[in-house]
This record gives sequence, C-alpha cells and structure tokens, in this order.
Amino acid sequence: MIDVAALAVFIPTFFFVSITPGMCMTLAMTLGMSIGVRRTLWMMVGELLGVASVAIAAVLGVASVMLNYPDAFAILKWVGGAYLIYIGFNMWRAKGKMSIDTSEPKDVSRRSLFTQGFVTAIANPKGWAFMISLLPPFISVEHAVAPQLLVLLSVIMVSEFLCMLAYATGGKSLRLFLARGDNIIWMNRIAGSLMVAVGVWLALG
Repeated sequence: MIDVAALAVFIPTFFFVSITPGMCMTLAMTLGMSIGVRRTLWMMVGELLGVASVAIAAVLGVASVMLNYPDAFAILKWVGGAYLIYIGFNMWRAKGKMSIDTSEPKDVSRRSLFTQGFVTAIANPKGWAFMISLLPPFISVEHAVAPQLLVLLSVIMVSEFLCMLAYATGGKSLRLFLARGDNIIWMNRIAGSLMVAVGVWLALG
C-alpha cells in the first residue's frame, strides 16, 4: 500500500514541521490562553480539515490552479488576516468574546472558531508550498494513490492535532500562571498581540 521506508522518513519529518511555531500553532496557543483547551478544539477541527484539503489539492494538482490565479488566493488571505487582526484588537482592549476574563466563561461560537482554523490553514502560503514540495515525492507510482494518500493524511492529521493540543495546553498553563491581580490586563494584551501577529502573517505571508 505504501513504502514502509518512505513512511518512516515522512513521520518524523512532518512532526518536526508541525511542532515548529507557525500561524496555526500560534493561534492554538492564543485561543488556549483566552478560551481554554476544550473550546479551542473547534478551531483545531477547522484547521485539520483545512490542512487535509490543502494536502489533497496538492496531490491532485489543484495547487497549480491556485498558483495560476493568485488574485483569488490573495483575497482569501487578506479577508482572513483582517478578521484575525480585528479579533486581536478587541482582545487587546479586553472586549469581544475571545478576550480573557476570569469572572465568567466566554460563549464563543463554534462556527467562528471552526472558520478561524479552516481559513488560517487554507490561506497559509507556507502550508501550500510545503504540501506541494513534500507530499508528491512520497507518493509511489508503483502503488495506488488513494491508499497512500490516506496513510499520509492520517499521519498529517495526528501530528497536527497533537502539536496544536500541546500549544493550546501551554497557552492555558500560561493563563493560570499569569491570572493574578492586574496581570489579566497583560494577558489580554499578549493574546491580542499574538492574534494580530497571526493576522498580519496570514495577510502578508
């Protein structure tokens, strides 16, 4: 179904790429800090679906269409980046549903969290470049494409989920460490700044 030697190389390679700080990992840490790990899972679901879509598109050649029509891709990046920047400014000002407030839990829309994760993954140019350059060499012409892609996607999804979970847990731990006295103000500013940084990164990346 798939070359075992190739799979043995692919697993640590992709895990290393996943664990490296990037837009999705920074977003997971920020949301873990502001709304907790459990609710951040909805963003993770969106991100995983986005990453899977990019991986499948890269293998099927849809990526070449995106590269030939960059205007549509650029619009998606700018809209997604602007949305994240808007949320970041609200968090900085301690406003909005994603700002950190220890007095009461935040009721953040699951759809909103899902959309953030999906758009961030889909509009991440580094994600497209990585999938285009890395995945095809691991697809052997001697075996059926579908089973190989399924195995590689499974590795990708597990690696991404574990890494995002680790980042979100780290964000929650930072929240518990800093949630004393007036530190809540700085927590909002740190989380807001990270969110703005992800938005700018997405729009200009």
